[in-house]
Amino acid sequence: MSRMAWFMPASLALLFGALMLAGGVPLMMLAVGAVAFGVTIMVQPQRGLLLFCLIAPAIPWMTLTLGIRITLSEALLALTWLGVFWQWLMGRLPPLPTGSTERAMLRLLTWSIVPLIAGQFMVQAEGIGPVNWVRWLLNVSVLFLVPLLTPDQRARERLLVCLLLGYLVLVSLSLGLFAVSRDASAMIALLSKLNYARPDAIQEIFLAELTRMPSPWVHPNSTGGALLLGVPVAMFYGVAHQGWRRWLGLAVALGGAAGIVLSGSRGALLCLGVLIAGLAIKRVPLAGRTLAIGALLAAMMLVFYPPAQKRLASLFSSNDVSTGVRFEEYKHFPEAVARYPLGLGFKADTPSTGNGVYGISNLWLNYWYKLGLPGMLFFIGVTVAWWREVRGLGDISRVTPANAMRIGTVGAMLAALSTGFIDHYYSFTQVLMALFWLIMAISLQTARHAPTRS
Repeated sequence: MSRMAWFMPASLALLFGALMLAGGVPLMMLAVGAVAFGVTIMVQPQRGLLLFCLIAPAIPWMTLTLGIRITLSEALLALTWLGVFWQWLMGRLPPLPTGSTERAMLRLLTWSIVPLIAGQFMVQAEGIGPVNWVRWLLNVSVLFLVPLLTPDQRARERLLVCLLLGYLVLVSLSLGLFAVSRDASAMIALLSKLNYARPDAIQEIFLAELTRMPSPWVHPNSTGGALLLGVPVAMFYGVAHQGWRRWLGLAVALGGAAGIVLSGSRGALLCLGVLIAGLAIKRVPLAGRTLAIGALLAAMMLVFYPPAQKRLASLFSSNDVSTGVRFEEYKHFPEAVARYPLGLGFKADTPSTGNGVYGISNLWLNYWYKLGLPGMLFFIGVTVAWWREVRGLGDISRVTPANAMRIGTVGAMLAALSTGFIDHYYSFTQVLMALFWLIMAISLQTARHAPTRS
């Protein structure tokens, strides 16, 4: 019997014995369960990615303390990568994908080392730059995990089902709680039990927005951003399938659209409307009907739902706080980037207001702010490379199982990028940016494995 054959069992036996002596049977059983879960992901890292797709949309910022505080979603990504490395050692997985989009992303990741180092010296803050950088890498790495772990249609189908189930939990929880309580603060107790960080900030956000639908994404704009990624994917998934899959897709699409309206995320609602209008112009089936029904429902909301009236009126008000802050951000942006010529880095989050420094509510300019001008240009390079790979959609006047996911994921990405002109939450918001790169990766996979390429 080789040394390696008995070394691992003996080590685990000693570990579990020590834990039982130190903490009793409950601690030992917890450790056994954790080890079994970890071994399962190491052997089958695909399961780690599937669990991420299930958990990330539903409870994105539930945290664990593993030496540092990290979200459960990010912990799953880290464990999945450990499984990938192990499978590489065993020779069971191909190397990293080498498509043009992935190469462009590698250039962005390489450049990020420069603002990481610069920010450590130029930014006075209590954050730990290298830790925040690693967490950013984990969120972005989904772009590489999807092609590695979903090489065929069956694997991609499982991933989509898990993603939509996660979104179903999100819309059911958010809409259900809002329908029962009609009070955003009702979500606070649940998020506290899920060990969300900064409970004081969560309470402040919910108490300030009592009439807007609460969700595990906390801020209404983050809620709108998450739902904007899921609604187009769910709609086309439902249209292209039959049976329970159709009901799953349509439930998420309709519930997600209602969630965008009730969250009061004006950017998400506007960009969803623009996407549907664009699909109607392209004569995509049901798009015109959806646009007409959506306009009718929106009109009814404005007539019978006072918070919607107030939210719409704020668009045309000279006293709208969020609009005023955005104008101030653009006004002070040259000063901000001059202060950090190599980027703010990862030691601190992009500030909103305070200490004379403003953030910026723009996806591309926020990359400039965080990673310097080269970082923004590298990000643009990633999106250009992505578009060159996915733009040949062919004839979309008929939606079939072969092209539905391609239309849905590309549409979701275009809607998300459209919101970049008025908000920044897809750039460095933890977990939400992972969903952004996840949808991009799925769109690339569906384009690369399409039956016909235009």
